[in-house]
Amino acid sequence: MAPPLPALSRRHLLTAGGLLLGGGGLLALAREPRAAAMEAMGAMAQPPGALPFDPQECLRRFDTGTLIEEGGRRLRQFQVAARCITLPLGAGVLFKAWTLNGRVPGPTLRAREGERIRVVFRNDDSTSHSLHFHGIHPQEMDGIEPVLRGRTAIYEFDLPRAGLYPYHCHVSPVVRHVGKGLFGLLVVDPPRPRPAADELVLVMGGYDLNNDGRNEIYAFNGIPDAYMHQPIRIRQNALVRLYLLNMTELEGPLTFHLHANEFRVMRPGWIESTDVLTLGVAERQILEFSYPFPGRYMVHPHQDQIAERGCMAFFEVLPA
Repeated sequence: MAPPLPALSRRHLLTAGGLLLGGGGLLALAREPRAAAMEAMGAMAQPPGALPFDPQECLRRFDTGTLIEEGGRRLRQFQVAARCITLPLGAGVLFKAWTLNGRVPGPTLRAREGERIRVVFRNDDSTSHSLHFHGIHPQEMDGIEPVLRGRTAIYEFDLPRAGLYPYHCHVSPVVRHVGKGLFGLLVVDPPRPRPAADELVLVMGGYDLNNDGRNEIYAFNGIPDAYMHQPIRIRQNALVRLYLLNMTELEGPLTFHLHANEFRVMRPGWIESTDVLTLGVAERQILEFSYPFPGRYMVHPHQDQIAERGCMAFFEVLPA
């Protein structure tokens, strides 16, 4: 990896489009906003300030909702709310993010094949939003109608097949709503449980800091370089199951690369072993692997310019 870029200077810190200065005032970026924002990338080597959510929790927390019985059938109900937060991205750079349940990505919802789910979505933001789920459902549950401020919408449908299903806001311009944080993952387990494993969620995303149609900062689970400052701890020889999603708008397909190891891509009907996987926007895969040797190992997109701008992590493999 190349060395980090120079740290961000104070004169480069804000646009009304969403980049905020830690001191609280709004500033204009310099005349070359793209180059100015690039200077922020070197600051990603520094941990961000106090965070509104814990990236470590995003790794391993699954929201299984509340089971209720209706008409003799089991239904799993979830509560999801949209709201705006100020998100520290490092070196005094604060971003006005649109979130689901106060985090980026939104909660990882979890259910089982054959169940029916009900997602109660409340819009507590000042901008209209919605939830669109990938997968099979009726037209009226497709989540393309805006939900106004203070309103609630209910999305209810059956889960006929196990798999990973992204969800995201579908209010136009969709690229902006997704790019500001309104996305998450629904994990649908098969009827027969998979083998026991250390289960993790990683979602790749990007931030367009100055509304120029290009990302300047990238992250796993919302916070640039969070898992460099606090590596992901796993055990030597333990099976790791990774639920991986790419929700990076404004980019071509990204790769996902694991150092010093291979992972198994658990596609239906067959398994492929590799150390690099390519994902377009909203593509996702289940990966399984274990590390035979203790140590600290990088994981990142193999588009190195993206990895160097925040989408970098370490697995810290602890002795068995």
